[in-house]
Amino acid sequence: MSRQNITILGSTGSIGVSTLDVIRRHPERYRAYALCAHSQVDRLFAQCQEFHPAFAVVRDAELAGDLAGRCRAAGLPTEVRHGVEALAELAAAAEVDAVMAAIVGAAGLEPTLAAARAGKRVMLANKEALVMAGELFMHAVRENDATLLPVDSEHNAIFQSLPADFARGLAACGVRRILLTASGGPFRDTPLADLRQVTPEQACAHPNWVMGRKISVDSATMMNKGLEVIEARWLFAAPPEMIQVVVHPQSVMHSAVQYADGSLLAQLGNPDMRTPIAHALAWPERIDAGVAALDLFAVGRLDFLPPAAERFPCLQLAYDALHAGGTAPAILNAANEVAVAAFLDRRLPFLGIARLNEAVLQAVPALAGDSLDDVLAADAEARRCAGEMLRQGSCA
Repeated sequence: MSRQNITILGSTGSIGVSTLDVIRRHPERYRAYALCAHSQVDRLFAQCQEFHPAFAVVRDAELAGDLAGRCRAAGLPTEVRHGVEALAELAAAAEVDAVMAAIVGAAGLEPTLAAARAGKRVMLANKEALVMAGELFMHAVRENDATLLPVDSEHNAIFQSLPADFARGLAACGVRRILLTASGGPFRDTPLADLRQVTPEQACAHPNWVMGRKISVDSATMMNKGLEVIEARWLFAAPPEMIQVVVHPQSVMHSAVQYADGSLLAQLGNPDMRTPIAHALAWPERIDAGVAALDLFAVGRLDFLPPAAERFPCLQLAYDALHAGGTAPAILNAANEVAVAAFLDRRLPFLGIARLNEAVLQAVPALAGDSLDDVLAADAEARRCAGEMLRQGSCA
């Protein structure tokens, strides 16, 4: 068996680190061909020392010079590049077999789209590629015979629970509903009045998952689940009314599919991202992910609850954006990135995240979204509008 060359977009983040752990366990199957990070040069250099990638990419020339000097001094074969163009090139390179798309936020859209247009196996952990440009992205996948495998634990679970030929249509396959599970985050049971005083540290303390700060806040507001609803709509060609969010505090059932005959097929496992990563890397085979087998006796019970609308208004905003169509989801995503960054910088209260998101979604007109230019223009205008509202203090 020849080794597969893997480009990891976002190698220093939690998904990238977990991907490298799976690769570490299977050196005969996989090689880290290109490692790409934003600015964590120390961690990226340590990864280069261990995995000897052919390429490493960072944000700008200054960081690239720093990393290149370290690699030369250590006698590493790694060529260092920088910028978005380098990310796209190494996602589409002829030598690359598969791309782990794990850059958080809108920054991951262009290189992930480049991988799809190059017909790669795209292991999608970046929600924004589908949230911002779902129709464009899925068109690129189909037109270039790319293989799209979801890595989000929920979408990976749905993928595993659907029939292999689900692309012919969910209704034709007897699917009645997709059940998208959510942990409810750290504030699932917090009195609503106490949410006014939530700190970034509290919001980032997820009870089940170890994640980056931005996605942890999104989990606390349930915007993360809203973005996943939009993602599921494109991944599985599912109308919004067919996607139901279910709060499941244990995070053991990762999602499920309900069928016309009353059956419910679900994927269960310990909350560890290495499981869906290993599934996407090896599909249609199965390999060891380094994750302990689920002990149902230790779990003991599984609880399921409806999400409370007054506690999680961001979830409804995502459905609203999906129904509005065009670039509305891109507008919501951009506003949320600005809002979460402001919250983490202590410039916006926790409850202000939803207020700012709603205000920007109402203020910025949605475009048709027929081109990447439309999407990027909507993204830029939403960020400008959100920034202006922050300066005015209108959503505090």
